[in-house]
Amino acid sequence: MKLVEVKDVKKYFPVQRGFLESLMSKETDFIRAVDGISFDIEKGEVIGLAGESGSGKTTTGRLCVRLVRPTEGQIVFDGMDISTLRGKDLREIRRRIQFTFQDPTSSLNPRMTIGDAIGDALRLQEIGTEDERRERVEEVLERVGLSPPETFYDRLPHQLSGGQKQRVVFGRAMILNPEFVVTDEPVAMVDVSIKAQILELMMDLKKEYGLTYLFISHDLATSRHVCDRIGIMYLGKIVEVGDKDSIYEDPLHPYAVGLISAIPVPDPKIKKAKAVPRGEIPSPIDPPSGCRFHPRCPKAFEKCPLEEPVLKDVGNGRLVACHLY
Repeated sequence: MKLVEVKDVKKYFPVQRGFLESLMSKETDFIRAVDGISFDIEKGEVIGLAGESGSGKTTTGRLCVRLVRPTEGQIVFDGMDISTLRGKDLREIRRRIQFTFQDPTSSLNPRMTIGDAIGDALRLQEIGTEDERRERVEEVLERVGLSPPETFYDRLPHQLSGGQKQRVVFGRAMILNPEFVVTDEPVAMVDVSIKAQILELMMDLKKEYGLTYLFISHDLATSRHVCDRIGIMYLGKIVEVGDKDSIYEDPLHPYAVGLISAIPVPDPKIKKAKAVPRGEIPSPIDPPSGCRFHPRCPKAFEKCPLEEPVLKDVGNGRLVACHLY
């Protein structure tokens, strides 16, 4: 059963100009953060999005939970198009979809206690009495590993470690018993020793609450351990989708090959071919013509700058947008 369907979604942000520049030019430039992507997420699945910074992963995640409105396209959650919802209807759907931000420190109000930060959603949704809300918050604190909960309830964010703050962020997402959670780089801001604990917590919560995840990360090695499928994004486009083992062991798109080759190998005796893309990711204001990866692609040929490849099925559930296939 498809829980989330993203259908040809685009998100363009207007470029802010200076006063004199706006007087001299009436044309508006746009940052094409997400530029026509489609994918679906099965109920209970963990799908990953990977790619360099600036590829559009975080914007895609925010679109999926309607933190931002799409410029074009549809976002369907459990059969309902949420791309145009507003007001009360949008607030009600937020009980079922949640987002965890990349930096737990900046996403927590420094003047709000941990108990209030987690319980705020219950207050906004007008769920329970004050005593009932506190009881529910303490249950969630216990569940995410902040125990005893009463010692954490009245603390402020600066009194917690990075790993503890990340647990608070997950607690805040779980307080409403959601069905779908987007996690944006959930282990990027914690030490290596804490990373495994946070990932284990994610998987435990998935089993306990029957969650569906969109897991956003630049770390393909981590994605392989938690995801069922992985989508590779580049400059606002999805260039490859496949199950985690296929993507890791046999990437097809040259960009995916480059990302996989950049994963460090712990055994120095193992020689790994390097295919890291040359140069920097182009500007999303004026992306290259044709295939957006062609200026950096080692396998580009005459068709690549002229025609944009479409995401096509190449068998075994693999989708790839490349003229080589």
